Amino acid sequence: MDRGISRSDVSPWKCLIALGFLYGAMSALAYWVLHMKHVKPLTVDAPVDCFSETRALNHVRQLAQVIGGRQEGSPGLHEAARYIKAQMEMLQNQAGPDFRVEVDETFVNGSFNMEILGRSISLGYRNHTNLLLRISSADSKDSDPSVLVNGHFDSPLGSPGAGDCASCVASMLELARLIVESGWVPPRPIIFLFNGAEEVFLLGSHGFATTHKWYNSIGAFINIEASGTGGLDLVCQSGRGSWPSFMYAKSAVYPMAHSSAQDVFPIIPGDTDYRIFSEDYGDIPGLDIIFVFGGYFYHTSYDTIERLLPGSLQARGENLLNLIKGFANSSELQNAQQRASAGDVRNGSKNDRAVFFDYLTWFMIFYTRKEALVLHSLPMVVLLLVPFFLNFSNVGVSSWFGMFLEMIKGLLLHTFAILLAVIIPVVFSIFRLLISSNTMNWFAHPSLAFLMFVPCSFAGLLIPRIIWGNSPMLDGASLKESREDLLDGRHHWGAFGFYSSLSMVYLYAGLGGGFMTFFVSVCMILSWCFYGLFSYLFGQKSLRAVVGYIVPLVPPLTFNVYFGGFLVQFLVEKMGMMGSLPNPYGFFIPDIIIASAIGIVTGWCVGPIVPIVGHWLARSNIVQFMLHISVAMMAISSQFFPYSTSAPKRLVLQHTFQTSDASQILDSSYEFSVVDANSLYFVFKNAPEAAKELQIHSDFSLDNTAHSEQSNWMVLLPVSYLFSGSLKFPAREQDIINHYKQLPKLSMNKPIVTSNGPRRVYLELNLGSLKEVWGAVLNITGPLSNWSFADNKLPAPEKFKAGPLSYICRLSGSSSENWSFWLEANSSEALRVDLGVLDQYLVEKTRKLKGHFPAWMDVIAYSSFLSSYTY
Repeated sequence: MDRGISRSDVSPWKCLIALGFLYGAMSALAYWVLHMKHVKPLTVDAPVDCFSETRALNHVRQLAQVIGGRQEGSPGLHEAARYIKAQMEMLQNQAGPDFRVEVDETFVNGSFNMEILGRSISLGYRNHTNLLLRISSADSKDSDPSVLVNGHFDSPLGSPGAGDCASCVASMLELARLIVESGWVPPRPIIFLFNGAEEVFLLGSHGFATTHKWYNSIGAFINIEASGTGGLDLVCQSGRGSWPSFMYAKSAVYPMAHSSAQDVFPIIPGDTDYRIFSEDYGDIPGLDIIFVFGGYFYHTSYDTIERLLPGSLQARGENLLNLIKGFANSSELQNAQQRASAGDVRNGSKNDRAVFFDYLTWFMIFYTRKEALVLHSLPMVVLLLVPFFLNFSNVGVSSWFGMFLEMIKGLLLHTFAILLAVIIPVVFSIFRLLISSNTMNWFAHPSLAFLMFVPCSFAGLLIPRIIWGNSPMLDGASLKESREDLLDGRHHWGAFGFYSSLSMVYLYAGLGGGFMTFFVSVCMILSWCFYGLFSYLFGQKSLRAVVGYIVPLVPPLTFNVYFGGFLVQFLVEKMGMMGSLPNPYGFFIPDIIIASAIGIVTGWCVGPIVPIVGHWLARSNIVQFMLHISVAMMAISSQFFPYSTSAPKRLVLQHTFQTSDASQILDSSYEFSVVDANSLYFVFKNAPEAAKELQIHSDFSLDNTAHSEQSNWMVLLPVSYLFSGSLKFPAREQDIINHYKQLPKLSMNKPIVTSNGPRRVYLELNLGSLKEVWGAVLNITGPLSNWSFADNKLPAPEKFKAGPLSYICRLSGSSSENWSFWLEANSSEALRVDLGVLDQYLVEKTRKLKGHFPAWMDVIAYSSFLSSYTY
């Protein structure tokens, strides 16, 4: 080694490299766990009393590959229902004399009001199929408390739905087979609900909850869903009370649950059947368990069986089997009548949320809120006692106050470091976009986001330490310590106070995420003890002392890397469908969100060790090196295309027909929208064949192209509120006239009634000869005072930008009869009814246009029939 380089110059780089290896190992472990590499799928030859992923995949293959799309209005939905019913009847015939196996097929109808995506709408439905399988002992009664397992077999528009939710149906069928063939007679009835109308806004579960005879017998439910194609099968919601999450903690083979998920779930666009059973139409204790990885393919044509992550179904199946047994054997299981009699004595209040988390799916830690109040307070007690122990030879109020003040300075130091760890990546992301034409370059390459933002975030953690290291505030003459010793101690206990305070804030805010900071706080106490021991043995300025400090923190840091990696990956995948905001600000939002998330994750993964490693790494050359890495990776990022077939861009293509009666088309157009920050200009720039088909020339810009009105997207309400910057191009209408003899039409079927009260208009909706109707939407403006939907209750009015207040009703379900309803007006002013009908049939010209888009684009295409009426 060059004698001109001192040992003190080399040691920081050794420390940095060692940390790189440490965090690399933790990241590899987290990746291995998150992608279910540690779960071995069982084959088709597995014992009959074991859940087999391979057997379940055979059902997925039949539903998603052989049958294909199972959208409302499509033939595939009825084929899927026949297949599931045949499987249930097969099990019914197989069951031994100790079993009572019942198969029930129901067609549900109803109407109700609901808030979806923050918008109030009314829903009316008819003839949706629910399939139920009830497995119980031969001597069971209908009123016995039962366990419900719910999953849906319909799929979203344009998707074969392998993950969402053929995987759910397959898991349920394999579990039902296992129960029957293994001979395990459940002590309480197990009900499997295969509902056929979840994607059309939870209608199947609503129909079951409001009409079925078995509903009041349910004592606990498990709703299984998919927001992707596998990975963590996360408990995203749990209630009422803490009993369901406690049962999960006791039962799960591969626990995947974080109480903090309930803090995040409400801000994610979407909903599940959980709300019907536990919130809107009951107070049943239950769990909402969702596949959360593979969100790239969620609600796309790429949601195929090949995309399912191996091991995911196996882990889900083994967890569900134990959980079903746990609920069925529990003395706490009560039907609706028993719950009503017991009140809140057993389950506690609805907001009595326990704190729980899994440690890398290996085991689960669970404690009640009352226990959390004690446990999460202990670090704060330690924080108040530390000044006495550190100044034991000079105990007194003034010395305690002086030491506590030093710790407050350390807390401010660490808070500033955490803030910079978030702010600097955000600034870098904005700077990158100012000189780049594309946002979301990291979308198909999540590792790129980490390489861009982690180094500059780490630099942000070190900068305050450099500033404070040269500050006169470190004048510790009254304390017999060196400046470095004083800074290390102040920073450590300040960081300890920061994490302890966060634990308390989380808890008293009613949130569930305080377990992470509590875990860190406890281990930081051990770290300081080990650091003192290793400093005594090897010297305070040795790297071995740093090792002594880090080793006790490895367990919480590994968990933080695991949880942080999950969070960032989940957010990256969801950025492709979170909606498009108007430019110029919408262009920046996804990068800012990801940069902020990575900054926060870096803060909680690296922040706890900065008080001591900062002694080695808080140097200008280290910070410059980190910043240079981020700058270099941002420069390289421009060479990466945002999308691929493994991370497709979503494009909505609506072939719009403006009609005036059952046979006349006034106008026809192609309308396009996107649901992420890369606009339609980006789409057509990178889809030259489609642009040519639409006669888009080289001088194309968003400003010189006709924009699509938000009201034209009414068939997708309320999802269409996520759209902005939609464009419109002319299209031919003759092809659709050749295909359909009659178009949708709204007409009066009775004379208007005006005597003695409000004016009542009786209407009839004829869907014409449309055969694959997904749904119809009524948008009503004017003096509407009542209607025949939702038990004669109006939802809260909504508004299309600057338009008048309107009332929205969605109708779905096939029938040979027309929809009949009435509207009431409380004045002579005219009622206006805008009608939109979504049909899944595409004319040949539209199918050809859809095929011109590149493979890395997932195009959801359909036909929309719009008409307006006044009464």
